[in-house]
Amino acid sequence: MQMNAKYNSLVAVGDSFTEGMSDLLPDGTYRGWADILAGRMAAQSPGFRYANLAVRGKLIGQIVAEQVGVAAEMQADVVTLVGGLNDTLRPKCDMNRVCDLLEEAVERLAPSCKQLVLMRSPGRNGPVMERFRPRMEALFTHIDNLAARHDALVVDLYGATVLGDQRLWDVDRLHLTAEGHRRIAEAVWQAIGYPPEEDWRAPLGETAPPRWAARRVSDVRFARQHLAPWIVRRLTGRSSGDGLPPKRPDLLPWEDPRV
Repeated sequence: MQMNAKYNSLVAVGDSFTEGMSDLLPDGTYRGWADILAGRMAAQSPGFRYANLAVRGKLIGQIVAEQVGVAAEMQADVVTLVGGLNDTLRPKCDMNRVCDLLEEAVERLAPSCKQLVLMRSPGRNGPVMERFRPRMEALFTHIDNLAARHDALVVDLYGATVLGDQRLWDVDRLHLTAEGHRRIAEAVWQAIGYPPEEDWRAPLGETAPPRWAARRVSDVRFARQHLAPWIVRRLTGRSSGDGLPPKRPDLLPWEDPRV
């Protein structure tokens, strides 16, 4: 990818990661890395247009059925696609089907844009993630292979040690903080050819680890407020995104949501 790139439009496709949870704005909406990236790209290109079709909780089959066709019709300069990770976290997951659906998405999106961007999603350390790590890594291997065949870019967030730092993850332990999203935006910014503005892989500064009692209180709060509802949704087949519309469904000129 050549440096000093210039693009006039961006469409983001995916789930909660791309919707922007948990980068919360004062009005209760989410910003996230895709919005940050769009704002920075817009500053380089007057009239820049942006759409974000992502909805939290979506599985890859839903992303293909509800977002991919819409994104392809928009004929954007850049399309980002991040999906499939929610599937790998389900108790029962058909990885062959997940990979087939992801391949369908790439085959439909790659010809529709100037640059398709895929990602190896960031992963936290811990016993829960260890259980699903083989599925995740199988998904990432498939993503690498798809990118090679379709001239797509892969942003390797999984290989960035800093993104495993628990301080970059919200209290739900599933979504990045505002600082985490800011780093993702910089990673994609660099990958698509814009000059680096910082080292997004740089480790966080040293801080004293939380005391044992504080960790236990945090564990209990996490289990009650986030883990238990997540398990209930898995058992009942419901999703946190049921009934929610895309955050920015139309490819329109960029407007800063904070203004």
